[in-house]
Amino acid sequence: MSVLPDSLAGWIATAVLLFWFVGAYNRLVRLRAAVLQAYATLDAALRKQLDFVQASITATAHKDAPPDSLSSSVAPLQAATTQLASVLGATRLRPLDPGAMAALATALQVLINAWQRQHPDAAVTVFDADGTLSRPAPLLSAGIGAGTEVALPSAVEPMAWPEPSASAEIARSQFNVAVGQYNAAIVQFPALLVAWLVRLRPAAPLL
Repeated sequence: MSVLPDSLAGWIATAVLLFWFVGAYNRLVRLRAAVLQAYATLDAALRKQLDFVQASITATAHKDAPPDSLSSSVAPLQAATTQLASVLGATRLRPLDPGAMAALATALQVLINAWQRQHPDAAVTVFDADGTLSRPAPLLSAGIGAGTEVALPSAVEPMAWPEPSASAEIARSQFNVAVGQYNAAIVQFPALLVAWLVRLRPAAPLL
């Protein structure tokens, strides 16, 4: 018994289904590619942060200070830098893997904490996702009266990057937006059937 349709209506239905499948698949692939492209930009921004921190460590090493004291003071920051560089290299191979992204987020936070301990008196510059300087004033939401503080969810809090540049926070935001769009698309019906057939899995943002 043939599985091919034996009527014009059957052929039309098959063609429509095929065209829909190809269109849905191409859309998911484009969204996935957008995530990968956004991660490439983020990766470059994180490597720039690493270069900045490493240059600071090198400059500190050339200052006049007792060797033992100098080693102990920069050792945690150097270890955090080395760890982040290693994790960043691994994440570069599989940027859509949630486990790899979680490890990157942890290593990045360790580096930022070590930097702040190493430079407690340094001015902390925090940028919002659009690259503007983050304001310390309470956030107000439309429809909420003045004086009511609305805290940002931890998932979208800007980071205090070592290098005072907005590029890292912008790249992080764009990557997270791309991940959100991709994840939303692969769980929408009926596109989720396509995602299941071609084994597309959710990605994870950098929180």
